[in-house]
Amino acid sequence: MGRRLRRNASGAVLLEALIALVVLAIVGSAAAGTASEAIRAVARVHQAESEMRSVGRLLTAVSLWSREDLDRHLGSRRQGPWSMRIDRARSTLYEVSLSDAASGQVLLRTSLYREAEDR
Repeated sequence: MGRRLRRNASGAVLLEALIALVVLAIVGSAAAGTASEAIRAVARVHQAESEMRSVGRLLTAVSLWSREDLDRHLGSRRQGPWSMRIDRARSTLYEVSLSDAASGQVLLRTSLYREAEDR
């Protein structure tokens, strides 16, 4: 009778070990998937940050344009991967916005003051 009890106990231990390995595998694969998604999220953030720096450089360059240059570029136009729109809100105030050309989402927007020309 004692021998039979030991066989049943060793079979139960083996079953418990197999269940523990399965649980460990499930938890491990979930952790690996989470880590992989975190790495992809960080890459997307780096890409978005790089794009915003590029958009910022373009907007900085546009902010240095003279009144004549701004008047020449009124309206919407494609500027590389972005769409740039320049409107004149008042005779001395220009509104400039840069949008993603594919989605149309506004990335940066600013207003620029230029003194009126003396005539």
